[in-house]
Amino acid sequence: MELADEWVGYAEFTRAKHSTVRDYRSAITRLAAWIDENCDVPEKVSLGEPEPDAAGLIREWGRTLPSGFKPGSMRPSLLGENIRTLLRLRAQRGDAPLTDSLRRLLDGPMWVPLGRPQELDEFTRQERNALVRAAWADVRSLEKRLARGRALIAAADGHPKQFGYTTANMLCALSQGLMTMPEIGEALPRFTEWPQELVDLARMRGTLVKPNTAVWQLRSSLASLLYPRNGDFQAFRILLMAATGHAPEEVTGLGEDDVEFVSGGVHLTLTKMRARRVRHRMFRDKEVAIHTEQSRVSAPEVMRRLLAVTERVRADCGMQPAPLFVSASVQAKGKLRFLPFQTGNLDGRFGRWVAEHGLEVHGKLDIRRLRKTVKVEKAIALGGRVSDVADDHTEQTFWGHYAHGTTLNLISGDTITRAQRTWLDKALVGPVVVDQQAEDKLEAPEALEAIGLTRDAAEQLRSGALNMGVTSCRDPFASPYSRPGDLCAVAPLRCLECRNAFILPSNLPQLLLFSDYLDGLRHRLTPQHFHALWGQSAANLTAALAERSEADIANARRRIDSQALRLQLPLAAYTEFDQ
Repeated sequence: MELADEWVGYAEFTRAKHSTVRDYRSAITRLAAWIDENCDVPEKVSLGEPEPDAAGLIREWGRTLPSGFKPGSMRPSLLGENIRTLLRLRAQRGDAPLTDSLRRLLDGPMWVPLGRPQELDEFTRQERNALVRAAWADVRSLEKRLARGRALIAAADGHPKQFGYTTANMLCALSQGLMTMPEIGEALPRFTEWPQELVDLARMRGTLVKPNTAVWQLRSSLASLLYPRNGDFQAFRILLMAATGHAPEEVTGLGEDDVEFVSGGVHLTLTKMRARRVRHRMFRDKEVAIHTEQSRVSAPEVMRRLLAVTERVRADCGMQPAPLFVSASVQAKGKLRFLPFQTGNLDGRFGRWVAEHGLEVHGKLDIRRLRKTVKVEKAIALGGRVSDVADDHTEQTFWGHYAHGTTLNLISGDTITRAQRTWLDKALVGPVVVDQQAEDKLEAPEALEAIGLTRDAAEQLRSGALNMGVTSCRDPFASPYSRPGDLCAVAPLRCLECRNAFILPSNLPQLLLFSDYLDGLRHRLTPQHFHALWGQSAANLTAALAERSEADIANARRRIDSQALRLQLPLAAYTEFDQ
């Protein structure tokens, strides 16, 4: 009873939807039933009395709650959080007692961890294209039906009481407010006396006309010639999701005030209730989702046609602002009722729509898979960059709900490709090897232009002024490894991996000494460690030495011995083995 009081206050204060209120009622009854079974004196349990310990009972209930649901279900966490919310509201009131143990329980972590349901896979491209084509066919069928209704109204003779109860006359009277649905049903003759025109009209619902339901069927058919039915909006839901990539609740929750046509497109205000976020998105006429030519869909085009088919129903529904997904239905007693799109109705279920159209779709029939399909298409188009794909929610949400299956393969494949490209770029854009013949021609303007050197820089290279120890350098103050303007901080250890380096014939002795140094490292380090630190330098050095003849290498070795040449390396190059 105490929780029920908080439940009533919560519903009145937040003006919660019926489904939300029902969830809280379910949590309360589940908790009460569990306490009845697991407490010796359940009638004495109170939120304001220390004995029996309500906090301990609620904690244990939360611990056992997931056992009553399928693995990964989010339902246990929702029920536990509902009770937590009611207790938190009670704690904020000054006139309602709450034990200290319950207050400590509220300060702690969640009682029931969030479930991790199996994520839905996207539709294949063939399945998605089939859905879009079938949705467009439904839209055209709806437009044709409403156009027929307008044509009948234009061809009406007058009031049914004077000119007869024909389809055109009854439809005209309804559209002008001259008669209501109950009045039409009461004025009709007995079913056995109906003319064939009225029987055919009642048969529009696609079912066998029976005497006991014939009047309702006729009224429903008349309404469908004036207004869209609930099931008609399934096609628009599919098309808008395919065009925008947004969630079902965002597109079906659009209202008149959420749509603004601007030059070249449409501006939509999309509200996601679960995330409590409002997004303002612009969709241009030329923007289409990544579909085949037979299944192209543009958000502005879909919105124009949606506004056109709902013009009358939005004007007559009496809702301000009127929702775009609003339909008319006839109740059993003949009253015309306007309701927003109802996914719980039989004709509002996505799976039933797929079955009625004879579409072959593998896996779970869940329309949320269409949103995931758009995400996968975007991942393909943008090369798997999460920051670009996760444009309507956080990157954390993207990793939790979309980064699996095809999307994960795309992202991981793109990561591997980019990593390989990085190393290939380093290998291909390394030092420039200049032989003796090329060095003699460095003064020629065409040769200097080919390697991007000025005449002064070429002269400094030849004189040895730019010798960095192992190679020469184009510009030691423009190193890719240091800030512009600072002297290169990694020379000569990384010169063989630098695009600024030039290997001249005079550098051959130092190259051979550096090769001996790398051979020593190769024996001291593990293969993995050596490859990570020196693999690229070793590969580029091997390629550079391969261009030298055996005679050149032999002469360089003799010069090393005769001149007692030594490799000049920074002290840091010898400290990595101290450990």
